[in-house]
Amino acid sequence: MTKPLMLAGCLLAALPAFAEDMPTLTVYAPEYFTSEWGPGPKIEEGFEAICKCDLKFVAGDVLPRILLEGENTQADVVIGLNTDVSARARATGLFAPHGQDLASLTMPVAWEDAVFLPFDWSETAFIYDRTKLANPPASFADLLAAPADAYKIAIQDPRASTSGLALLLWVKHIYGDKAGEAWAKLSPKVLTVTQDWSESYGLFTEGEADMVLSFTTSPAYHRIAEGDDTKVAAIFPEGHYFYAELAAQLKGAKHPELAQAFMDYILSDAFQGMIATANWSYPVIEKPGFLPEGFATLPRPETTFFYSEEEAEALRGPAVEEWRANFGK
Repeated sequence: MTKPLMLAGCLLAALPAFAEDMPTLTVYAPEYFTSEWGPGPKIEEGFEAICKCDLKFVAGDVLPRILLEGENTQADVVIGLNTDVSARARATGLFAPHGQDLASLTMPVAWEDAVFLPFDWSETAFIYDRTKLANPPASFADLLAAPADAYKIAIQDPRASTSGLALLLWVKHIYGDKAGEAWAKLSPKVLTVTQDWSESYGLFTEGEADMVLSFTTSPAYHRIAEGDDTKVAAIFPEGHYFYAELAAQLKGAKHPELAQAFMDYILSDAFQGMIATANWSYPVIEKPGFLPEGFATLPRPETTFFYSEEEAEALRGPAVEEWRANFGK
């Protein structure tokens, strides 16, 4: 064998070893996140371009998996939690500080959490098609007062879905001790309760539901990706519930430096600049060019409110029971 051929053979033989030696950053994420239409593929491509690593998303229910695995978890980072479940995640003691300067955040609420880092946000809302629903509700009170057959609404189960839980807390924030009465008025208008957001939203886009529980930013997808401006968020004067998605790194990460680099990447211009059209939410840092025209002109509620994670956790059990009393599940 000539020397050039010998050299080529050695290089080819070494390639698999190089691939195997490349470190893998394991990130637990919800299934929607890793789908081809979710933000995962773009995030994976962007981070791998700078990390000299293999970013591996593991899709599924993030919090239940972390609670089950405990200190034996294979995750270096988790992404896709929210403030309504972060208390249970924090109580595990599995997470490390994110190490980020939060002064640059532009969210409508103050954020000082040293462990859970927000990467996008929106507000819960009911979405409808303005060409099909002639008289959408002008307020939450209007929605509750409407006749039982006025609307067919798809919502998510609060025991399985964080968006469904956000609806519970939205109702609780507005109606307090009378939340049970509010559910009694709303339940006749609920066509179905699904296990996740995707199923509910599919029923809406297929025309089986008049309205769907989603987010104030959901119409941006239809405007930008489909050129369709018929999907609208019903903006209520009572206010809308704040929903931020979070990431955190594990204390026991196998690759702590990569985990920290990923947390750094979350607040980078590259990451935040893709959020609007990758996850159809507001970035937590807003800069010129981060919001396309069809996004920036979305109507916003005058009032945005949320519960701290301690408040949300304390209210979760009683709120679920109020919900179950009206849905018989």
